[in-house]
Amino acid sequence: MSEQKKSFEHIVRERWCKGCNICVAFCPKQVLALRNGKVYAAHPELCIGCRLCEIRCPDFAIEIHEKGVQKPESQDASDVDHTIPPEAKHA
Repeated sequence: MSEQKKSFEHIVRERWCKGCNICVAFCPKQVLALRNGKVYAAHPELCIGCRLCEIRCPDFAIEIHEKGVQKPESQDASDVDHTIPPEAKHA
């Protein structure tokens, strides 16, 4: 039984990043670094997908997604029937 190592994609919105270094400081695997005052994934192969960088970013400038996983189709707010209780499954 061989498990393949998961890999993660780092989406950085450079326009939103102010280079505060919080995401770099919280990354347990030193994946992230600053270059020209903006964060980038210096060692993406080391990422374990903990998403601490995403959670701690005060400007929502970074997102982490697992590669090879199909993202669920997002719904537009106008597609949701708000008369149905939130615990009910929206179709």
